[in-house]
Amino acid sequence: MATTGHTVKAFDEELGFLRASICEMGGLAEAAIRDAMAALMAVDTAAADAVIARDARIDALETEIERQAVQIIALRAPMADDLRDVVAALKIAGIVERIGDYAKNIAKRVHSIQDSRLRPISLLPEMARIAGEMVHDVLDAFAGRDDKKAGEVCERDNAVDDFYISIFRALLTFMMENPHNITACTHLLFVAKNLERIGDHATNIAEMVWFAARGERMAERVRGQDPVLTG
Repeated sequence: MATTGHTVKAFDEELGFLRASICEMGGLAEAAIRDAMAALMAVDTAAADAVIARDARIDALETEIERQAVQIIALRAPMADDLRDVVAALKIAGIVERIGDYAKNIAKRVHSIQDSRLRPISLLPEMARIAGEMVHDVLDAFAGRDDKKAGEVCERDNAVDDFYISIFRALLTFMMENPHNITACTHLLFVAKNLERIGDHATNIAEMVWFAARGERMAERVRGQDPVLTG
């Protein structure tokens, strides 16, 4: 790649624009998680529909980021650290899009439980808060190429897993106690699973940030052996 001052400045601007687009996409995904959970806890179908509708913006941003990344690779032929940054951005965009999909799926469950007497259990909002913070912090780590912060995000995924196991067992108990709860509990289990997957995806982004910053893969995270997670 040419190293004239003009080319370097243009390339830095393109990378900056790519990072800004990722951050915008991440902000929308964070808001989708928060708003979907608020709609679920209030059983507010109108608010849930608004979350579902806004997912199209996340999808559009992913498409634009893919275009930007491919253009940078084709025209600038980046190498080493720069190439890792571009490839990481490309992969992270796809993961954030999936996080947005999980938030949309949570919003869709609001319609399914609106006629049930069973209300969403209190553990779900705290699980969602931790998962949302992981998404926020890992995207901050990406913006700052902060491998240390990325590593800290991975460590918090165990807390999300613990919430999922607790919620799974609580809902299973509700279903055993009253068969009329089975349908609503099943939908809430899907909500908990979506949040658990959001935590997993945040750790995937953290691993990419680590690799982009260090040029080496993060050590594989040790997960618990609970059959709820591994079965």
